[in-house]
Amino acid sequence: MKKRKWTSQQKLQIVLEGLSGQIEISKLCAKYQIAQTQYYQWRDNLLKFGHQAFETKNITKKEQHLQQEVVQLKKIIGDLTVELKKSEYEL
Repeated sequence: MKKRKWTSQQKLQIVLEGLSGQIEISKLCAKYQIAQTQYYQWRDNLLKFGHQAFETKNITKKEQHLQQEVVQLKKIIGDLTVELKKSEYEL
């Protein structure tokens, strides 16, 4: 069986349909041909991370990349500082 890719919008639609209570979860899963465990994973993710949709600070991919770069550079600075301190003690 070929693995399907669901968009985040499709997942949201399916979970909201299930949460509406108008259809049994087993029938909903049969309708979309997904396992019930898959539905419950999507539902749990929505309930766990749904609050992020209302947060005012949305970080772009570029900002994420820059934050990761800052972390890496700080690590390099820390490593170089340790090496410098070691060389000072060896003298």
